[in-house]
Amino acid sequence: MNVTCRKAKTEDIEQLYGLIAHYAERGIMLPRSREALARQLDSFVVAEEEDSEQLVGCGSLCQLGSDLVEIRSLGVSADYKGRGIGSKIVAILEEEARRQHIPKLMALTYEVQFFQRNGFGVVEKEIFPEKVWRDCVHCTKQHCCDEIAVLKRLD
Repeated sequence: MNVTCRKAKTEDIEQLYGLIAHYAERGIMLPRSREALARQLDSFVVAEEEDSEQLVGCGSLCQLGSDLVEIRSLGVSADYKGRGIGSKIVAILEEEARRQHIPKLMALTYEVQFFQRNGFGVVEKEIFPEKVWRDCVHCTKQHCCDEIAVLKRLD
């Protein structure tokens, strides 16, 4: 099975929605509406099985400040985990951050070891006030967040 990564297209919205909803239902990822996905589509990278055109992974970048972007909605279908697809998506998102001259790449995650294998280090969430005021203030886990913050400096 060949899997390739590419920028998301309008035709991907329904499959993207399904991938993200799978994780969101388990409390692992924030849900995204189809409308939000359509608005943010240009920030998404998808992994696609070439033969079936089935999306098997996704991830996006969200700019939080002039020097900080966040990896969001990063997920890989269960049958495809362990094949390096997540790392490939992270590498593409990292390259996009570098292209935009943004020196810091962060994520909130339950998969700390995955991010450490990809060059990130664990940091305190409080060093990201941009994230806290933009998203965390609306999250149901705001006062009991159990996600771990990770950061990779690109400069």
